[in-house]
Order: sequence, then structure tokens, then C-alpha cells
Amino acid sequence: MTNDEGQERPRKIIHVDMDAYYASVEQRDNPELRGKPIAVGGSAARGVVAAASYEARKFGVHSAMPSVTAKRKCPDLIFVPPRFDVYKAVSQQIREIFAEYTPMIEPLSLDEAYLDVTHNLKGMEIATEIALEIRARIKAVTGLNASAGVSYNKFLAKMASDLNKPNGQAVITPRNGPAFVEALPVKKFHGIGPATAEKMHRLGIDTGADLKGKTLEFLVEHFGKPGPYFYGIARGIDERQVKPNRVRKSVGAEDTFSQDLHAYEPAREALQPLIEKVWGYCEANGIGAKTVTLKVKYADFNQITRSKTVPIPLAAIADLEEIVGLLLAPIFPPRKGIRLLGVSLSSLERRAAGTEPQLRLAL
Repeated sequence: MTNDEGQERPRKIIHVDMDAYYASVEQRDNPELRGKPIAVGGSAARGVVAAASYEARKFGVHSAMPSVTAKRKCPDLIFVPPRFDVYKAVSQQIREIFAEYTPMIEPLSLDEAYLDVTHNLKGMEIATEIALEIRARIKAVTGLNASAGVSYNKFLAKMASDLNKPNGQAVITPRNGPAFVEALPVKKFHGIGPATAEKMHRLGIDTGADLKGKTLEFLVEHFGKPGPYFYGIARGIDERQVKPNRVRKSVGAEDTFSQDLHAYEPAREALQPLIEKVWGYCEANGIGAKTVTLKVKYADFNQITRSKTVPIPLAAIADLEEIVGLLLAPIFPPRKGIRLLGVSLSSLERRAAGTEPQLRLAL
């Protein structure tokens, strides 16, 4: 994109992220929960926190935490069962607000999305003003707070949206983008998980400046395919486009654990937030999935995958949970401790507009 003088014109990207989304919806719909520490998820021994209110976060409660740990950290914690049908309906309201400003919308899950507002339907020049309007519209229509990040690429917009949470926004300009990245610890980079951050630490890479000091060849040698991406973001460069209505070949999530897992129940518990993450992406994008793959990496770094394909797209998160459980059970007792688990969905297809998922499968 160029201006009249032929110079490259920066894109205007907004990352909108709802604040404590599931928990905020529950507090909105039940006045008795407002101002109290709540966790969306199960309170049973095998339960896991799907989302925590900001009141609960003050005690150190966060998503993916075992419920028993959360209760220990916050004895007054109130557990609320999730209502995914409600979260999906509210997400659709939010999507309709986005569409008033731009058709260039790329949902990441039910509660966050990228928007390219370089050319927008309102003819507004200043992206920060668009973000303010969108957040005000979301509040007026849904009663919920959203935070936003504004920048010239997706990586920095995502990073900016975390700077003034909750109910705030921040902008990272082309002028200050590279300096912002250089000062940032790599463990806080979007797209760099705990395992990669630890590997970077072993290689002497702790900050964006350290990362910038490495050559492209070094990063490809040590990190493979993500190497060029790391090379770019270390310089504040991210050429990825906002892609509306895209159907990816697959969607996945994984987690590396600080202590190896040896029993089924902790492993199944650890998989729950990953299940909810990939399912949330499919729900937000109107996508169905037929193939579920479980990834297991052992303490010796050997890994296996187990997959199951069903004849019609999964209809509900309960179907996904059931398949993951079936794939997980046969690997116990494991030959070694488990250091990483992942869930991915493939054989993805877009659901026809106006159709509901088919009835639950007999698995």
C-alpha cells in the first residue's frame, strides 16, 4: 500500500480482546456475582479454570489452573459452569459491531479478533478513534468491557492490547515499534511459548534486543520454520495480513509443563483449556472439524500423535472432550513422564450459513 508519492503507507490494525470474557458474561447476567472472585469451570477434583474474573486474578487464579489449586489460592472463589451457547451468541453481537467498521475481520476465538481498518466503512482516518468507538459500542450493546491494541501490524497490535487491560487501549506507532520490541522480554512475545522462551534463554536470548542480535541463519538453524518470523518481529516487522473468512488447514494448541505428568487425571485436566481454545476458534469462525489429533511429548523429547476422524463435523465441545479422552487413555501408564500435550483439529470445513451443527455423534 502506497501513498501519492509512492511511499509505503503503514497499515492500521486493531486487536480487540474482551476482558475476562466468560467470567464477565456470567457477572453481567447474575448481579450476585458482580465484584466477587469467580471462576468459570468445574469445581470437582478434576476441574480446571476456563476463565477467572479480575477479582479472582488478584489471588493468582488464572485460566488453565486446576480448580483445586484455584480454591486453595482463593478460598472464597465461586465456580460457575460454562455456558458456551451464551458466549457464542454474545460473540456474534460483537462481530456485528466490527462489521459496521470493516469487512476485514479475522477472529482468533470467541473473544478476540484482528481488524484491518486502513480502509474502513466509516471513512475515519485515526485508528485509535475507531478503537474507542468500537469499545464504546460493545459496552452499549453487550454491557461488557473490551481492550484494544492499535498498531501497524498484527504482532504489535496484539502486544498493545495487553498494555492497558482491563478496559483500556494502547497504540504502538511505526516510530516506537522497534524500540518497544527491543525492550520486551521474549517470554512476553505473542507466539513464543514457555518451551521456546526457555530454549531462547539457553541460547542467551532474553529480550527483543537479544533476538534482534541473532542472524536469520542462526534462528532458522535453532528454531526451524518459525525462524524468519522471529527475525521479523525482533525488528517490529510482521507482514501477515488480516485474513477474513479464512479456513485454515488445521488449528491447534499445546502446553509444556513445569513438572512432568505421570497420571491420566492430571493429563486430562491439563488438556481442557487446550480443548476450549481450539473449539473456541472453530465456533468463532463457523468451522466444523472431523479429525482430532492428540500430541504427546515425553520427558526424553520423543513424541507420539494419536488421531481419530469421524464422518461428520463435531457438533459440540462435549464430542471433542470425549474423543480426546479416548485418545489419551491408552497411553497410560506412560513409559516416561509427559512434558507436553497438544490438541489439534483438521479436516476443517466451513459450516453453511444459517445451519446448526448436527446432533451429537455416537462416539
